[in-house]
Amino acid sequence: MMKKLFSFLPFVAAFLVVICSNPALADKYADTISVFKKSETVQPFFNQSYGYAVFPTVGKAGMGIGGSYGTGLVYQGGKVTGETSLIKATFGLQLGGQAFSQMIFFQDKRAYDEFTSGEFEFDASASAVAITAGVQAKAGTEGATAGTSAGPATGKQAKTAYHKGMATFIHAKGGLMYEASIGGQKFSFKPKN
Repeated sequence: MMKKLFSFLPFVAAFLVVICSNPALADKYADTISVFKKSETVQPFFNQSYGYAVFPTVGKAGMGIGGSYGTGLVYQGGKVTGETSLIKATFGLQLGGQAFSQMIFFQDKRAYDEFTSGEFEFDASASAVAITAGVQAKAGTEGATAGTSAGPATGKQAKTAYHKGMATFIHAKGGLMYEASIGGQKFSFKPKN
């Protein structure tokens, strides 16, 4: 069994590379931000947050062993302050693949500084709110909880608040994945030259 899991690892890595290897152009970031701004739940965060991180595409795949990967930009005051990458390794009951966009809002300078300190990891209680109808309503570092959320067309969104100075939203782009795994999203940050 373990041999099968390790033989599947190259396929997981290949999936993540294909999903995330396209260079992230400025229009991809603008398009992603536009999608999130359409959500009534997310709109107030653009006006009230100190800054935010945008990941146009995060690829996620797994079969027993899996992972997620994505690259993004960090903004403060409407200007790009640096590049960030997200990685997450997962172990446990999981099968499938998925692509999604992710935004993380920083409530204040302290949260922004914590995220941009170089290496940051969400704790086990961190979660994300899905802004479109889908199978994943909560995606946290302790795994995922299956469920659904109403999309922008319905006018009803899940309410969210900052948790430890950060609020995270995801927008499903495609794929399906069942997961009950452990692991945490880890972020790196490289300041803009």
